[in-house]
Amino acid sequence: MLAPMAVDMAQGNGHWPVFLESFVVTTLTGGLIALACANGVGEGLSLRQTFLLTSLVWLTLPVFGAIPFVLGATNSGVTDAYFEAMSGLTTTGATVLSGLEALPDGLKLWRAILQWLGGVGIVVVAMVFLPELRVGGMQIFRSEAFDTMGKILPRAGAIARSISGIYIGLTVLCVGAYLAAGMTFFDAICHALTSVSTGGMANYDASFSDFGPSVHYFAVIFMVLAALPFVRYVQFLAGTPQPLWRDTQIRTFLWIVTVVTLMVTAWLWGREGDLTEQAFRDSLFNVTSIMTGTGYSSADYMTWGTFPVVIFFLIGLIGGCAGSTSCSVKVFRYQLLFASIKAQIKQIQSPHGIFVPRYDGRPVGQDVLNSVMAFFVAFFLSMGLFSVALGMTGLDFITAVSGAATALGNIGPGLGPEIGPAGNFAGLNDSAKWVLSAAMFVGRLEIMVVLVILSVRFWRN
Repeated sequence: MLAPMAVDMAQGNGHWPVFLESFVVTTLTGGLIALACANGVGEGLSLRQTFLLTSLVWLTLPVFGAIPFVLGATNSGVTDAYFEAMSGLTTTGATVLSGLEALPDGLKLWRAILQWLGGVGIVVVAMVFLPELRVGGMQIFRSEAFDTMGKILPRAGAIARSISGIYIGLTVLCVGAYLAAGMTFFDAICHALTSVSTGGMANYDASFSDFGPSVHYFAVIFMVLAALPFVRYVQFLAGTPQPLWRDTQIRTFLWIVTVVTLMVTAWLWGREGDLTEQAFRDSLFNVTSIMTGTGYSSADYMTWGTFPVVIFFLIGLIGGCAGSTSCSVKVFRYQLLFASIKAQIKQIQSPHGIFVPRYDGRPVGQDVLNSVMAFFVAFFLSMGLFSVALGMTGLDFITAVSGAATALGNIGPGLGPEIGPAGNFAGLNDSAKWVLSAAMFVGRLEIMVVLVILSVRFWRN
């Protein structure tokens, strides 16, 4: 909170006391809690405490992240402020704010910082906590997450530090690239924070549509880099680059982005009758943005026709790679799903044969497959339930379904004129915003973590 305070002080816009007040409230609250819990620090966390901590982090931080929106220039109510903070920390990128250009620069930077912190937070959670908690098949990366330098890392904190260093390095490189492409220094910093976190909150209502081609291409590069497993970067810098080139998850992700981009470009070519660089660039940018869950837009793809809209909806439900800042279901789960289906088909064809699903050349245990199947069922069942809940608040079918999908998948824009790439979530009623906030929370924690702490058995054990 001190960084946006300093920005507002330097500009002399009189908005800086908002961040000073927020800083004091947050520091005092956190300090008192830390003092109250000091005796238990050395005891470590039990499995139940780990589940609870992982969930409560993403519930309580938005409360304090919302303070500058309530006290600041937006004059947001509690509902809008919490929605904006939850969207930021979960890197969803959905916003209820309009007239972004007129906001104090401190608030713009604060939105970007929320997303940046949420991005590095979810990478660490994905590679340190979720494999240990055996959530959604993430246990397949359990040994891989810690065997990153030719030896088993002694503590989870070591990999967290390694990942954080790479995350900061990518952010600095992104700032430099945006500056070279013609962005102002302030815009370059804010958009680098939201690009590397695949968050998608821009400083302008038009998102990236007013920026030039070079900015778009640099944004694509860093959105892709942020959607790859960060553990591979650790291995690469440690002198073992082979896993980065050979990772089947990375190859599949890049293949999907390439094929879908060419399909959408071909559609626009046939629709407009002229193949242009802008058609390819808009296709590449928006496909990458939705696939990675960033949520930037360089054009209103709702006007491109039905086919691209359906494609964007589907790829948003795929997402990037596990252990990255991207969101949604993740590529590896679809790979495991198809491997399981393939093995089952072979088993039906040859009842006496033994066919074991494999991932990246390794046999996959039944516990991993069970976790993945449970995740798929939980994800799409949750999407249906959130869609029904949004429908009960009065939203139309397209807005309710796409809103549930984009919130649960932490994607950003939905479909339709209201919450599509050309709109925002400001016009929704308060009930819908709370439902969407809950969906963002559940989706960011891979659903199963939240379901565990909601069970009666969890509290009885």
